[in-house]
Amino acid sequence: MEEKAKRVGKFNIVDIIAVVLIVAVVAFVGWKLFSRGTVEAGETAMTNVTYTVKVEGVPAELYETCQAHLPSPLMASGELVGGQIESVEKEPYYVLGADGQWVEDPEHVTLLFTATTQTPTTAVMTTKVGDQEVRIGKTDYILKSEFIEFSGGTIVDVSWES
Repeated sequence: MEEKAKRVGKFNIVDIIAVVLIVAVVAFVGWKLFSRGTVEAGETAMTNVTYTVKVEGVPAELYETCQAHLPSPLMASGELVGGQIESVEKEPYYVLGADGQWVEDPEHVTLLFTATTQTPTTAVMTTKVGDQEVRIGKTDYILKSEFIEFSGGTIVDVSWES
Protein backbone atom coordinates (compact mmCIF):
# COMPACT_ATOMS: atom_id res chain seq x y z
CA MET A 1 0.00 0.00 0.00
CA GLU A 2 2.85 2.34 0.82
CA GLU A 3 4.37 1.69 -2.55
CA LYS A 4 1.22 2.92 -4.34
CA ALA A 5 0.82 6.17 -2.26
CA LYS A 6 2.39 9.24 -3.80
CA ARG A 7 5.56 10.25 -2.02
CA VAL A 8 6.64 13.82 -1.36
CA GLY A 9 10.16 13.72 0.05
CA LYS A 10 10.13 11.31 3.00
CA PHE A 11 6.35 11.80 3.58
CA ASN A 12 3.48 10.33 1.68
CA ILE A 13 0.10 12.07 1.15
CA VAL A 14 -1.54 10.35 4.16
CA ASP A 15 1.24 11.60 6.47
CA ILE A 16 0.82 15.18 5.21
CA ILE A 17 -2.98 15.10 5.72
CA ALA A 18 -2.51 13.76 9.27
CA VAL A 19 0.01 16.51 10.13
CA VAL A 20 -2.29 19.23 8.71
CA LEU A 21 -5.24 17.92 10.75
CA ILE A 22 -3.18 17.80 13.97
CA VAL A 23 -1.91 21.36 13.43
CA ALA A 24 -5.48 22.56 12.73
CA VAL A 25 -6.84 20.95 15.92
CA VAL A 26 -4.01 22.39 18.05
CA ALA A 27 -4.52 25.86 16.53
CA PHE A 28 -8.29 25.69 17.16
CA VAL A 29 -7.86 24.62 20.81
CA GLY A 30 -5.24 27.33 21.37
CA TRP A 31 -7.51 29.99 19.85
CA LYS A 32 -10.43 28.91 22.08
CA LEU A 33 -8.30 28.96 25.24
CA PHE A 34 -6.69 32.35 24.59
CA SER A 35 -9.81 34.13 23.32
CA ARG A 36 -11.95 33.00 26.28
CA GLY A 37 -10.80 35.73 28.70
CA THR A 38 -10.13 38.57 26.28
CA VAL A 39 -12.76 41.21 25.61
CA GLU A 40 -12.45 44.20 23.33
CA ALA A 41 -12.65 47.61 25.02
CA GLY A 42 -16.20 48.96 24.99
CA GLU A 43 -17.66 45.60 23.97
CA THR A 44 -19.12 44.57 27.35
CA ALA A 45 -21.96 46.65 28.74
CA MET A 46 -21.77 47.26 32.49
CA THR A 47 -24.64 47.48 34.99
CA ASN A 48 -24.45 49.62 38.13
CA VAL A 49 -25.51 47.66 41.21
CA THR A 50 -26.47 49.20 44.55
CA TYR A 51 -27.12 46.88 47.46
CA THR A 52 -27.78 47.11 51.19
CA VAL A 53 -26.21 44.78 53.77
CA LYS A 54 -27.77 44.49 57.25
CA VAL A 55 -25.48 43.48 60.13
CA GLU A 56 -27.19 42.93 63.50
CA GLY A 57 -25.85 42.96 67.05
CA VAL A 58 -22.79 45.12 66.38
CA PRO A 59 -21.16 46.97 69.30
CA ALA A 60 -22.57 50.54 69.25
CA GLU A 61 -19.15 52.27 69.08
CA LEU A 62 -18.43 50.69 65.68
CA TYR A 63 -21.02 52.93 64.00
CA GLU A 64 -18.88 56.07 64.43
CA THR A 65 -15.73 54.19 63.46
CA CYS A 66 -17.34 52.97 60.24
CA GLN A 67 -18.61 56.46 59.38
CA ALA A 68 -15.07 57.85 59.72
CA HIS A 69 -13.80 55.44 57.02
CA LEU A 70 -16.50 55.92 54.38
CA PRO A 71 -16.55 55.79 51.43
CA SER A 72 -14.30 52.74 51.44
CA PRO A 73 -13.31 50.49 48.47
CA LEU A 74 -14.64 46.92 48.51
CA MET A 75 -12.16 44.05 48.90
CA ALA A 76 -12.17 40.27 48.59
CA SER A 77 -9.28 37.86 49.15
CA GLY A 78 -6.94 40.75 49.93
CA GLU A 79 -7.56 42.59 46.64
CA LEU A 80 -9.72 45.54 45.62
CA VAL A 81 -12.68 44.29 43.59
CA GLY A 82 -14.24 47.48 42.26
CA GLY A 83 -17.04 49.32 43.94
CA GLN A 84 -17.20 50.80 47.40
CA ILE A 85 -19.16 51.04 50.63
CA GLU A 86 -20.93 54.38 50.27
CA SER A 87 -22.73 54.89 53.58
CA VAL A 88 -23.87 53.35 56.85
CA GLU A 89 -27.02 53.90 58.90
CA LYS A 90 -27.80 52.58 62.36
CA GLU A 91 -30.99 51.20 63.81
CA PRO A 92 -31.72 50.01 67.35
CA TYR A 93 -30.98 46.38 68.17
CA TYR A 94 -33.67 44.60 70.18
CA VAL A 95 -33.30 41.63 72.52
CA LEU A 96 -35.86 39.60 74.43
CA GLY A 97 -36.12 40.87 78.01
CA ALA A 98 -36.66 38.85 81.18
CA ASP A 99 -40.39 39.61 81.07
CA GLY A 100 -40.73 38.27 77.49
CA GLN A 101 -40.93 41.74 75.90
CA TRP A 102 -38.57 43.12 73.25
CA VAL A 103 -36.29 45.80 74.68
CA GLU A 104 -33.62 47.94 73.03
CA ASP A 105 -30.06 46.85 73.75
CA PRO A 106 -28.08 50.06 74.45
CA GLU A 107 -24.70 48.36 73.85
CA HIS A 108 -25.49 47.01 70.36
CA VAL A 109 -26.94 48.37 67.11
CA THR A 110 -28.03 47.13 63.70
CA LEU A 111 -25.99 48.64 60.85
CA LEU A 112 -27.24 49.07 57.29
CA PHE A 113 -24.40 49.48 54.77
CA THR A 114 -25.03 50.73 51.23
CA ALA A 115 -22.49 49.55 48.66
CA THR A 116 -22.16 50.16 44.92
CA THR A 117 -20.34 48.20 42.23
CA GLN A 118 -20.41 47.46 38.51
CA THR A 119 -20.94 44.07 36.94
CA PRO A 120 -20.95 42.94 33.30
CA THR A 121 -24.44 42.85 31.80
CA THR A 122 -25.22 39.34 30.58
CA ALA A 123 -28.25 37.35 29.48
CA VAL A 124 -28.34 35.61 32.87
CA MET A 125 -27.69 38.21 35.57
CA THR A 126 -25.29 37.04 38.26
CA THR A 127 -23.92 39.88 40.31
CA LYS A 128 -20.66 39.05 42.05
CA VAL A 129 -18.34 41.07 44.25
CA GLY A 130 -15.15 39.06 44.37
CA ASP A 131 -16.35 35.47 44.68
CA GLN A 132 -19.58 36.29 46.54
CA GLU A 133 -22.93 36.52 44.81
CA VAL A 134 -25.08 39.54 45.60
CA ARG A 135 -28.77 38.67 45.89
CA ILE A 136 -31.60 39.59 48.25
CA GLY A 137 -31.83 37.27 51.25
CA LYS A 138 -28.22 36.05 51.21
CA THR A 139 -27.46 35.61 54.92
CA ASP A 140 -23.77 34.77 55.04
CA TYR A 141 -22.43 37.81 53.18
CA ILE A 142 -19.00 39.13 54.20
CA LEU A 143 -18.78 42.90 53.75
CA LYS A 144 -15.12 43.83 53.52
CA SER A 145 -13.14 46.95 52.63
CA GLU A 146 -9.76 48.43 53.48
CA PHE A 147 -10.90 49.42 56.99
CA ILE A 148 -14.21 47.58 57.57
CA GLU A 149 -15.10 43.90 57.77
CA PHE A 150 -18.32 42.27 58.95
CA SER A 151 -19.34 38.65 58.42
CA GLY A 152 -22.80 37.17 58.66
CA GLY A 153 -24.51 40.12 56.98
CA THR A 154 -27.84 39.80 55.19
CA ILE A 155 -28.45 41.46 51.84
CA VAL A 156 -31.81 43.19 52.21
CA ASP A 157 -32.02 45.21 48.98
CA VAL A 158 -30.45 45.14 45.50
CA SER A 159 -31.09 47.44 42.54
CA TRP A 160 -29.63 47.24 39.05
CA GLU A 161 -29.30 50.26 36.74
CA SER A 162 -28.03 50.14 33.16
